[in-house]
Amino acid sequence: MQLDIFQVDAFSSTPFGGNPAAVCPLDAWLPDATLQRIAEENNLSETAYFVRNGELFELRWFTPTVEVDLCGHATLAAAWVLFEQLNEPSELLRFSTRSGELRVRRDGERLSMDFPAKQPAAVEIPPSLLQALGLPCAEALYRTDDYLLVVEDEGIIADLKPDFAALANFDVRGIAVTAPGQQFDFVSRWFGPSVGVNEDPVTGSAHTSLAPYWAQRLGKTRLSAEQGGARKGQLWCEVLDNGRVLISGQGALYLKGTIFI
Repeated sequence: MQLDIFQVDAFSSTPFGGNPAAVCPLDAWLPDATLQRIAEENNLSETAYFVRNGELFELRWFTPTVEVDLCGHATLAAAWVLFEQLNEPSELLRFSTRSGELRVRRDGERLSMDFPAKQPAAVEIPPSLLQALGLPCAEALYRTDDYLLVVEDEGIIADLKPDFAALANFDVRGIAVTAPGQQFDFVSRWFGPSVGVNEDPVTGSAHTSLAPYWAQRLGKTRLSAEQGGARKGQLWCEVLDNGRVLISGQGALYLKGTIFI
């Protein structure tokens, strides 16, 4: 069997930026074990698969170790492949996923994803979390399916050297560390060793929590964001009044090829 594969750098206008995701268009679903083995072999933070089902595309995402409920950058990458490589004529794509229906539309040079927003709830900061991140203190901690740890300065985020084995012990999908930015409204880094990704360069799904937090804190609904350590990507977010958040960015093709299984 031969399958097409594309690798797209999501949330970047050029290769070698943003967050790489593999995208595999399928005519029909393969066994879950095969999907997981391909994702493991790709060894990227996410591999996205989609199958056309009438006017919808069924979309699934796999890390090298598990299937996940939501992935922003791989959704952007899948939409980019449909628009730019497979010549999908529609201006709006509808994806059926484990997190409900997701929509992606063209927005000038960017693609805009419509995701459900998550409202972070304040929780106490476990000292062990600060220790795992190598931080003496932090402003506050919030929780959705991720931890959102707020620190006062973006320089703190740039210098983080986490203990990934220790971070894997927390019962959350991942840990986002965030701060106000200088060139952007806010910046962040995201660590997810419990789902097989020590650090994700740009995590679109984390911004379903980050954007509502910063929108409330800054008193604005449109926000610019940058995520990453050595490798960075840029996002534009809009928090809507209907419980949704728009997350926009660009994509760049790094490779396309064939999988033989």
